[in-house]
Amino acid sequence: MTEPSATTSVEVAVDPATAFRVFTEEIDLWWVRGPINFFDAARATAMQIEPGVGGRILEVYSPPDEVLELGRVTDWTPGALFAYRSSVDDTETRINFEACDGGTRVTVVQSLVPGGEKAFYFWPNVIHWLQAWVERRDHASRTPRELDRLAIALYYEDPAAAGRWLHTVFGLDSWDKIPAEGTDPSWIELQVGTRAILLFKLTEQRTAQLDHSVWVYVDDLDAHFAHSQENGAKILSDIHQHGYRCYEAEDLEGHQWTFAQARPTMA
Repeated sequence: MTEPSATTSVEVAVDPATAFRVFTEEIDLWWVRGPINFFDAARATAMQIEPGVGGRILEVYSPPDEVLELGRVTDWTPGALFAYRSSVDDTETRINFEACDGGTRVTVVQSLVPGGEKAFYFWPNVIHWLQAWVERRDHASRTPRELDRLAIALYYEDPAAAGRWLHTVFGLDSWDKIPAEGTDPSWIELQVGTRAILLFKLTEQRTAQLDHSVWVYVDDLDAHFAHSQENGAKILSDIHQHGYRCYEAEDLEGHQWTFAQARPTMA
């Protein structure tokens, strides 16, 4: 019986040796620092790959000696192959770098190991970030892009269609990607400069009169939560974690606010 797997690929306009180096050495520059793109976004300060077989793939926290090991390198062939065994689920991942017309085809195959049960098939949603970075790296800053502390959330009957419309008509873009026809992602994020516009599904709890909310990232979420409670905010949800830590509350006229823990790298 064939074990489940996920395969995806992109083409980048550099040679295989450069593509391999960009993938491994510059992961902290092409990895998008969105709220759901880390296991612990509140503490994350960097992504890092240690070179060579046995090297670790790391989510780096603050203080810097705290890390989450995401995997261990099992194959390190510069310009050709990078492979690792996940430390957070039961998968193995192979990234091949093959020359093609105009550059390199980067193909990622993430597979459940025999007998494994847990698999986070995230690479199809991630590898296009590498392609976007290669396209702009010659003129981009060599410091990671970080979100602003203020964002807004808009709720639509069809968030994916709304994202495409906002992109086509208003020219709004995304550090991630504009959702394609036929897709229905649970998280859609557009950017205006370093500020985010989050698009979510309109639910029964929301009406046309309450179809938006404000997101604010704060330095000490626990202290902020306690202060809001003590001063009369209506708490809609206690602090919880989805990669990011947050809570929701209403103000005096019923507008919803989401307060999230800021990363140490946020200005």
